[in-house]
Amino acid sequence: MVEDEKKLVLFVRKALQAEGFSVDALHRGDEVVGAASNASFDVIILDIMLPGRDGLSVLRQLRERGVQVPVLLLTARGDVSERVEGLNAGADDYLAKPFVLAELVARVRALARRGGESRPVELRLANLTMDTVAHTVRRGERTVELTTREYRLLEFLLKSSGRVCSRMAIVESVWDYDFDPGSNLVDVYIKRLREKIDDPASARLLHTVRGVGYVLRESA
Repeated sequence: MVEDEKKLVLFVRKALQAEGFSVDALHRGDEVVGAASNASFDVIILDIMLPGRDGLSVLRQLRERGVQVPVLLLTARGDVSERVEGLNAGADDYLAKPFVLAELVARVRALARRGGESRPVELRLANLTMDTVAHTVRRGERTVELTTREYRLLEFLLKSSGRVCSRMAIVESVWDYDFDPGSNLVDVYIKRLREKIDDPASARLLHTVRGVGYVLRESA
């Protein structure tokens, strides 16, 4: 979901999570193309009015790059001309604000079914691979055994490959609830994950950006 109204993101995330979806959130338009080009998503919910870059130009670039993930456009205006422009830019559906959560969930579910057949099942960085259907992870020829929470953490980091993820972003996407900001829970899980996916015989992929967060990338 790409939306700068953080309260709206919270409401939508909770509604979609209740339906079994895992929801990643971005708040700026200029962050979308990189994230969508390097990750596997069922649906993108994209607001038109965004800081950094507007949703329509983001959508056009996604389609130009061959990213065919179903896109649901959100807008505060319901003009027919804007709706037509969005659909011509490559949107699969369109919803004007304010909307009923149940309708948005139903539309997302329908788009997810429509895009499911062409959805990539593998996330990859260097020789680290995740099969999102079989829920297996390999580093080269080695199978990596992960707990459910470790798997969700790695999936989030792989979907955000190359982008630094703050601790709070990790908490919101992996734990789905608020907890004491002073807790070192994220750091503990990052340490466990690093021990499992990085080893002396392989190039290091999971990096700490001091004072900011964590990132999966090939270079240090």
